[in-house]
Parts: sequence; structure tokens; C-alpha cells
Amino acid sequence: MSASSLRRTAPWISEPHGSSALDEKPIRHIIRNLERAYGVPVNERAAHDSDPLDMLVAVILSQATSDINSDRTFAALKRRFPAWDAVLCARESIVAETIRAGGLANQKAAVIRDVLRQIKERHGALDLSFLHDMTAADAAAYLAQFRGIGPKTVACTLLFACHKNVFPLDTHIFRILRRVGLIPQKCTDQRAHEIMNNLVPDGKFYSFHVNLIRHGRALCRPRDPACDRCPIVEYCDYGEGKI
Repeated sequence: MSASSLRRTAPWISEPHGSSALDEKPIRHIIRNLERAYGVPVNERAAHDSDPLDMLVAVILSQATSDINSDRTFAALKRRFPAWDAVLCARESIVAETIRAGGLANQKAAVIRDVLRQIKERHGALDLSFLHDMTAADAAAYLAQFRGIGPKTVACTLLFACHKNVFPLDTHIFRILRRVGLIPQKCTDQRAHEIMNNLVPDGKFYSFHVNLIRHGRALCRPRDPACDRCPIVEYCDYGEGKI
């Protein structure tokens, strides 16, 4: 499959953008204020030492559970099955039992085994290390081919494991971005990823992602957000109406 054909499977990822889109929104000020409030997070994983396939499975396991539970579940899975080929050879019920503590075990076991099977069939081996050397657009398009892999899973895998400029959105991030008006109130998951991948400045994808999650947990909560203490309230129509 050609690069252009691949890219059509992940239309929310584009080639590097210019500055015009950034100049239209206060995103640089929002990022800067969040960094002043929460610090500048650094991805401590070495860009070429992280295993994208490990990260892909870890992201699947992280869905609908806490960070602590997902970390424990991934560790349990790796202890039981040191090689991913062993997961394919195991009964699905055994895989599900191994990851039971993370919730949705039956669904996640099915998705993980199906994704591993697809990768093995398409690539011939359970190895995604070649993603490190692909552009963000092509790497996202490659992952998006597989059933069960949505924009958030693609983006987390590439941002965390490969240091690519791809922006993942979770529940906290969706809420904050809607409140500050960076994405529309009614917006599909795919469209939101497309908008943010074109708005976030180079080098700030990881920082902005992590700090938005921190902000969503600390102040910009679903109910009773602490708008009077918000470091970005001046850019937030929702917050300015509350104080």
C-alpha cells in the first residue's frame, strides 16, 4: 500500500502545518500558562528504545481504568506471556483472566489478540519498531488499518513510544478543549484529533497532553470546576461566565 493510500486511513493526521492556524487561536498562551502551573513534563522514554507494540497493548489495557490498574495489568500480562506470540497461542479466556484487574477483560483480551493477529498476518512478525522511522502521518495510517484501533490509541502509541507529533485526546482533554473553544461543542472523535493535530505547536504535543490531563483532574473537573483558580480562565468562555 502506498504512503498516500495509507494516509487516507488516518485522515486526522496531516503533514507538518504552517503557523497560520496557530496564530488564529490562543493555544500558545494556554500551553504556556499550563506549564507555569504544572511544570513542563518530559517524556523520559528514549525515542528509539521504547517498544511501540508494548505501548500499543498498554494503551488498549488503559481504557476505562486507572493508571495504577492499567500498569499492574500490563505487568501481569508480560509476566504471564513474555513474548507476544505466546498471547496468540494462548486461549482467549486465559488472557482475559490475566488482565481481569483492569476491567473489561473479555473485550480487551479479544481486541489485543485480534490486533496481534492482524499485525502478524500483515507484517510477518510481531514487531512495530519500524514505526520509529516513519513520519507521524504514515505511522498513524499504518496503525489505523487495524480493527479495534481508534485515533486515541494510535496517538498515544506514537506520542509516548515514538515521540511523534500526534495529539491524543481523553475525557479530560475533550472537556477542557470544549470549554476553552479549541474544538466545537459537538465534534466527532476523529474531527477533534484532526483539529488538534493541526493546532498544537511542534515540540508541545507531549507537554500539552499531559498538562491538560493534570488540569482536568486538579481544577477543570466535570462538576464544580475551580474556575477561580484556573490558570487559563482568561481564554475560557465557560470559566469567565462562572467568576
